Amino acid sequence: MIGKLKGVVDSFGEDFVILDVQGVGYVVHCSARTLQRMPKAGEPADLSIETHVREDMIRLYGFRSDAEREWFRLLQTVQGVGSKVALGLLSVLEPPQLASAIALGDKTAIARAPGVGPRLAARLVAELKDKAPSFVPLDPALVALAGAVENRSAPQPVADAISALVNLGYAQLQASAAIAAALRSAGEGAETKVLIRLGLKELAQ
Repeated sequence: MIGKLKGVVDSFGEDFVILDVQGVGYVVHCSARTLQRMPKAGEPADLSIETHVREDMIRLYGFRSDAEREWFRLLQTVQGVGSKVALGLLSVLEPPQLASAIALGDKTAIARAPGVGPRLAARLVAELKDKAPSFVPLDPALVALAGAVENRSAPQPVADAISALVNLGYAQLQASAAIAAALRSAGEGAETKVLIRLGLKELAQ
């Protein structure tokens, strides 16, 4: 099994790069994000490799980091997620962003990936939520807040403040993190307008 390739970039395809390793050209399928960050043709490059072997083919998938490869593997443990959808998710979200989105239940961010609808996004969150925090350090208060918002058990001022920031164009994850920080400084009984003001101040830093 191939775990890593180091060579020279030969050329690019729509979803793959051909890596020349001592005269042998390996076709390596990658996420759009990985392809964008690859060196130009003729320059040296190395990729972590995941090898899929089937009866009718051998396919190589390449990653710029071991973390990206680990997420590629983990995502495919969820029913309905194959290699194409997993690469799509990693094209839209970097591993830390993906871990945060899953841990905080941000299904909207996850559903931005091609081939991921609301139902699959919900399944990804449900099945991987307990595993995601190990991939990225997250404030426990933020995770608890996101869970409360998801379950509609958050205090109304908190839910309204997060909703207001989202309506202003901030991502759900950014809004939740800002209001979690605002809650720490303003206290549990803070009014919506106070949380919004403090949240915007947090986002401006």
